[in-house]
Amino acid sequence: MNPNISMEEDTLKVQLYGEIDHHAAKNIREMTDTFIQQNHPRQVKLDFSHVSFMDSSGIGLIMGRYRMMSLCGGTLRVVNVPESLRKMMTLSGLDALQIIERRELPYDHS
Repeated sequence: MNPNISMEEDTLKVQLYGEIDHHAAKNIREMTDTFIQQNHPRQVKLDFSHVSFMDSSGIGLIMGRYRMMSLCGGTLRVVNVPESLRKMMTLSGLDALQIIERRELPYDHS
């Protein structure tokens, strides 16, 4: 499923859905990068609240957006990560980048 991407002030919000595998990550990456290049946000928030599965392609997706935003002088935040995915992110070393929000944001029921 395609991500829902929106701009709020200087933050690009990317709501992710379903399973993030190689195919899905490629689509998300292309759409997100296009929005970043067109809108030049100061921050990108990747919202994982609706993600049920993620393989290593999801880690690559996060790392690539982190690198892109760092080169642009911006920041990346990863929010609303389910516990099962948080463990994978921790094991992959993403904790060291301090980009994962520890507090849960209000769940969007839409």
